[in-house]
Amino acid sequence: MAANFHKVIKRCFKRAEIVIDRFHVQQLANEALQDIRIKHRWEAIDLENKERKDKRKLFSRVLFGNGESRKQILARSKWALSQSRNKWNNDTRDRIEILFSLYPDIKEGYEIVDQMRQIMNKKIGKVVARTKLAQWYEQMERFNNKAFNTVGETFRSHYDTILNYFNNRSTNASAESFNAKIKAFRADFRGVRDIKFFLFRLCKIYA
Repeated sequence: MAANFHKVIKRCFKRAEIVIDRFHVQQLANEALQDIRIKHRWEAIDLENKERKDKRKLFSRVLFGNGESRKQILARSKWALSQSRNKWNNDTRDRIEILFSLYPDIKEGYEIVDQMRQIMNKKIGKVVARTKLAQWYEQMERFNNKAFNTVGETFRSHYDTILNYFNNRSTNASAESFNAKIKAFRADFRGVRDIKFFLFRLCKIYA
């Protein structure tokens, strides 16, 4: 999504079709959801600390049906909120049900993120995807959350390049994999002194 990459591509690869990786877009939406969870977690920690300091009454931590406190539920739901429902086990499902009953905004945020994940996973054409993403965007606007509003602005700025994913379902997974190989190769030799020779060796090994 960086503007400098767009400038390089337009200058060096004038006929290239720019595609913003679906996983970067989904990660941005996941971070917005986690922002809501973290905000509520700090509130729960603050509430528990205040109750501990109140000398007028004996502190007693409230536990829910799964044996966890409010603070524990918020802390332990991080992974589950970044996954689809079919990946939850029974314990996770119980925890998330309690979480959603306590915090409707987290539930609504999760529904928005999950809907986007489902759209990206479907093998649909660009025309159909445009309609579905437009409906998803309207749902996100109705949510009217600060973090999700930022996601919406980013999405609107890169709308066409995000939609290009549905032409060939291209991702940068191969580039990320090759980048990891280069980093591992560099780490084996404790860094690089001669850059030209390093690039020469890369070409000989991986070309």
